Amino acid sequence: MSDGIGIANLPNQRHKITSQRGAHFTIMVVGESGLGKTTLINTLFATEICAPRNYRQRFAKQMDKTTEIEILKADLEERGFNIKLTVVDTPGFGDYVNNKDSWTPIIDFIDDQHESYMRQEQQPHRQEKQDLRIHACLYFIKPSGSTLKPLDVEIMKKLGTRVNLVPVIAKADTMTPEDLINFKTIIREVITAQGIKIYTPPVDVEDETVAEHARAMQAVMPFSIIGSTQDVTTPDGRVVKGREYLWGVAEVENEDHCDFKKLRSLLIRSYMLDLITSTEETHYESYRLAQMETRKFGEPKVRKLDNPKYREEEELLRKRFTEQVKLEESRFRQWEQHLIAERDRLNKDLEHAHTAIKALEAELDQAAAYHRQGGTVGRR
Repeated sequence: MSDGIGIANLPNQRHKITSQRGAHFTIMVVGESGLGKTTLINTLFATEICAPRNYRQRFAKQMDKTTEIEILKADLEERGFNIKLTVVDTPGFGDYVNNKDSWTPIIDFIDDQHESYMRQEQQPHRQEKQDLRIHACLYFIKPSGSTLKPLDVEIMKKLGTRVNLVPVIAKADTMTPEDLINFKTIIREVITAQGIKIYTPPVDVEDETVAEHARAMQAVMPFSIIGSTQDVTTPDGRVVKGREYLWGVAEVENEDHCDFKKLRSLLIRSYMLDLITSTEETHYESYRLAQMETRKFGEPKVRKLDNPKYREEEELLRKRFTEQVKLEESRFRQWEQHLIAERDRLNKDLEHAHTAIKALEAELDQAAAYHRQGGTVGRR
């Protein structure tokens, strides 16, 4: 009995099951075009998951005024463990002069995934559920050095209540270290003042090493990022991923240059399971509870009809309808005036006929009276 009854072996069983099944992880990237979202994803997972974009097409699409949703999938393997990765990109967000409601397709997509999963859970057979719930959302902040834009604040508020929001400062190599520190401070102050919810790594009070690592993660947020899939040679002869400038090399994995390694540790090495678990236990449960309080079991979700993707078409149709109604109203008024004129004419004709009848009746009465008088005189 010195080995116990075997309860302590349960983690090993769990590890074996997880290793056999693998895992799936869904990450969303949100931000303006040209901030390096595609490059960062490829750098994070050390493979080309997202193809480079044609920026000429981006400038040619300025009149579309539509935030799109693109889904990319990849199967990754490391040391025999497989993971199904899904990347959700949002091209078009923040790229236009008028970005009002440009976040709506993004928010709708996140809610739709919770809705889809909830509907699948309500079915009799649930063996092959499709799950595209977002486990982590990287929000790319433009390295302006000033503060968050109203658009940033608005969508971060909406995202923070639905997903594990991780803010990142894109292209950190375009700012000096001092400016970057000040910019981070400003962003943290805005996040606190606006009540924006961001993902916070859990602090394990029983393990001081893990707790210190979590505190270090919290201290550097928002993460400053340099993305590059290119190999460059440093002045001391090392070959690294980075960007080469006249003043030297900005290294992706050098923690003195950016927070890329900390972000990778947060998303993959240390807290991927917590991101998945918190999505299930916090964000999905909040959505499910809100829906169950307002809907009956199995009742479909009420769809909103204010999707900005169709708003312009709706306005155009409404304008055409209004013009058609005005045209019909004009035709109706013309017919109404014609009918009124016809009614007046018929009334006048009727009055004339009535007057003529009265005149004839008067003549008949006079003739009758004359004949009566003439007949009396003749008999005498």
